[in-house]
Amino acid sequence: MLAVFLLIPFLLIRFPLLSHFGKNALSRAAYFAPVQGKEKVAYVIYQLSNLALFITSFLLEIKFDFSVFFYAGIYLLGLALCAISMRDFARPDANGMNTKGLYRYSRNPMYVAYFVCFLGMALLTKSFTFFIILFTIYFTALAGPITIYFKAPLIPPI
Repeated sequence: MLAVFLLIPFLLIRFPLLSHFGKNALSRAAYFAPVQGKEKVAYVIYQLSNLALFITSFLLEIKFDFSVFFYAGIYLLGLALCAISMRDFARPDANGMNTKGLYRYSRNPMYVAYFVCFLGMALLTKSFTFFIILFTIYFTALAGPITIYFKAPLIPPI
């Protein structure tokens, strides 16, 4: 079975289900904050990596062996987290912030859910290339917040 079939549930959760939960949720989720300076490079790498991840899934097959149930469990956990984070994202408070559900524990539960889901896909296909692309996506996605974090002084002025 081709790995691209694993994308179908993910895409159904990501787009129609999110639209079902809230009228503006899909446009809010698609919004990307303006990038500047070195963030543009990370943004381009992030988008190209996403494209590579989707294209690669058309070329890979799921490897069926004794471990398929464990790896499928990781994939299904990712889908469940994705659905829950979509539901929570679609219901912000009056200020537009999400602070309930998974957002109590993570500022970016959609990223966590995507990572777990795609990690399950990488394990199911046993593809080193898929792993490399996956980790490229998530390290470039974190490049902006990490850069901002380390620009801040480590010890606040007294």
